[in-house]
Amino acid sequence: MRIPRHAATCGQTDEKLMQTTDGYRYAAYAPLACVTQLPGKLLLLGVAGVCALVLAGRAAAQPYPSKPIRFVLGYSPGGASDVVARIVGTRLSDALGQPVVIDNRPAAAGSAAAGMVARTPADGYTLMLAATSTLAVNPSMYKSLPYDSLKDFTYLANFVSMPNLLVVNPNIAVKSVPELIALAKAEDGRLTYASAGIGSSNHFTAELFNYMAKVRMTHIPYKGGGPALVDVAGGQVAVIFATIVSAIPLAKSGRLRPLGVTSANRSPSMPDVPTIAEAGLPGYESTIWYGMVMPAGAPRPIVARLSSEIEKLLKTQDVKDRFQTLGAEIMYLPPERFEQYVRAEIKKWSIVVKETGMRAD
Repeated sequence: MRIPRHAATCGQTDEKLMQTTDGYRYAAYAPLACVTQLPGKLLLLGVAGVCALVLAGRAAAQPYPSKPIRFVLGYSPGGASDVVARIVGTRLSDALGQPVVIDNRPAAAGSAAAGMVARTPADGYTLMLAATSTLAVNPSMYKSLPYDSLKDFTYLANFVSMPNLLVVNPNIAVKSVPELIALAKAEDGRLTYASAGIGSSNHFTAELFNYMAKVRMTHIPYKGGGPALVDVAGGQVAVIFATIVSAIPLAKSGRLRPLGVTSANRSPSMPDVPTIAEAGLPGYESTIWYGMVMPAGAPRPIVARLSSEIEKLLKTQDVKDRFQTLGAEIMYLPPERFEQYVRAEIKKWSIVVKETGMRAD
């Protein structure tokens, strides 16, 4: 089709610059001088192009966030990870002015959820709870994973660390860590320990104990920490390295007997319970940590905004109080330090997995 001469000489534009909250400037160009000179079909095409450019400019100008945010975690509702996610998610929602929706997707120690998140757009509207098992232990536990802990995620911040609590059924004739070690050696594999599943914190903290104490307790995996705790309290299984928040009520009621916490220092939630290291296994330490990541390639302004908001909410007294009741310690790490920390954790747990033969497949 031949373009009319007057259309070929058109070139006037109306440039509109829009300043957005993330500091970027966007331009929309509308060929206003030409539209009225074009015949029929070209006129319609020109108007459609102008509308598309204006709408694109408006979309780019929207401040972040402009819609609800999904916060994915690969664990069941009600557990320690779920409680942590909901504390942070609620306060983050208040700070951002948009709902932060918790999306529980329990399977394979968080691997399925992580694989799904790794494939979503890095636009700031899908976040994931980062946990020791998912990012640090799973890379050595599984032969193949649907994600790479270091390449597929943008690290935002770490929130907290917390110990597990070594507890036994009260009918088991042990009242200390040395007595448990002696019984485990005598039973030689007949003494059992429960976990929330293969690759869970209950699993790898117990295997670290087996390795360092040179004993062999047999692993009984469950589908969740709740059923595992119930069976230990009921006497079907002897031992569990439970998340401290879930074990405290049963320990205080006498349905479970606490022997030690897995951290380097005693927990403020149970100050009378010694660490496993001081109770009889020197050098033992295993804590679980929780933070937040998003798909790799996220825009820097969004990363900076989220990391800053997380740092601020962790400093508020109500959040500090909530985590203290869980036996958790605030451990904020900004993006770069968090990624470095996870690298070190991957190396640490790869050694433990290799030495213990702990595998998921």
